[in-house]
Order: sequence, then C-alpha cells, then structure tokens
Amino acid sequence: MLQVADYIAENYSGKVVEVGVGRFTAVAEILAKRGFEVVVTDIVKRDVPEGCRFYLDDITSPKIQIYKGASLIYSIRPPPELFSAILMVSQKIGADCIIKPLYGDYMDAKIVNYKGVQFYLVRREEYD
Repeated sequence: MLQVADYIAENYSGKVVEVGVGRFTAVAEILAKRGFEVVVTDIVKRDVPEGCRFYLDDITSPKIQIYKGASLIYSIRPPPELFSAILMVSQKIGADCIIKPLYGDYMDAKIVNYKGVQFYLVRREEYD
C-alpha cells in the first residue's frame, strides 16, 4: 500500500487531498514528510499525522473549497459507491484522481501496476 505514496511522490507536487482517510494514515504521513501539502477528509473526526490538515467533509456533498488547488485527489480503499463522487470532485477542480480499491472492487478506469500494487488512475485531461 505504501507504494501508492511512492507513486504520488514521484508524479505530483504541492497540494494533495486524501478522501476518507479513516484510520490508515500512512500514505498521508509519508507525503507530509516528503514536503507535500496534505489535506485529509472524512465524515467523522480523525486523528491525523503531523503535517496534515483535517477537514470534516462528505464527498457526496463536498465543500469544494477544501479541494481547490490540489494536483491530486486520492482515496485508499473507499467503498465503491463513493468512486463517482471522488471522480466528480477531481474533475470539478481539475485534478488527477487515484483510487486504490479493495481487492475485487471495479471501476472503469486505467489500472496502474506500480511496484506490485494496483490502483486506478484518471488524469485530468481524460475527463469528458
């Protein structure tokens, strides 16, 4: 899973937003330590690593100002019913989108296999 952090660090810069951070904060923590401006969101209050900013937000009814200026919106193991909302916010602000699904969850997007970990990637220029 930490390979996702390596991929992000190699391909993005500036502000990144993790949607639905939950209790698995390792990716956000690694990115913050590497100098990214890391914003994390969830629908319940979460403790987040040093260097990360937390916002209470529901991606299905987002406060869009939280996401503005991000080069990437990403989510680690979100429920499939949130995939379209995450993509919609990414498209609205003009950011790339990475979704690392649970095994077996499917979305119609390009699969990246990076160092043995697979995730979906939708680049901003691919939005219709």
